[in-house]
Amino acid sequence: MKHTLSVLVEDESGVLSRISSLFARRGFNIESLAVGPTEEIGVSRIVMVVPGDNRTIDQLTKQLYKLVNVLKVQDLTNIPSVERELLLIKVQTNSKNRTEILEIVNIFRALVVDMANNYIIIEITGNPGKVVAFEQLMQQFEIQEIARTGKISLTRESKINTLYLRNYSIS
Repeated sequence: MKHTLSVLVEDESGVLSRISSLFARRGFNIESLAVGPTEEIGVSRIVMVVPGDNRTIDQLTKQLYKLVNVLKVQDLTNIPSVERELLLIKVQTNSKNRTEILEIVNIFRALVVDMANNYIIIEITGNPGKVVAFEQLMQQFEIQEIARTGKISLTRESKINTLYLRNYSIS
């Protein structure tokens, strides 16, 4: 099972290196990683997706807390939260497929961020299911390049449980 971990750390050089070294020493893979500042000065949030059962994630959490600069570790996997990813995709276009591509962009509420005679760059932001669905639809065209962020996530204060919607919603 994949788990989404939110780790608050002191914003100091070497913190990410120490965390990734911890994972490497224990043979864990990080499938997705996003790092950025928080609302608090000097604190960064690391959101990572890691595979493992509950016991493994509990052990990993305990190990993370042993690192000096780690302030808080939270497993968001089963907590109502808002998740987003960003995908930039460059697709080769021609007069025959451009309209079809733009229709798909419109359906997914994506954005065209650059267009040339034979290429289009599209930006799509949404829950991971939406991003994956869009990327799969674009596979039928000639994809030139893809850049994709890691998942970012914050817990829902409304406590509305949308866990069952994560793989179905396109917004």
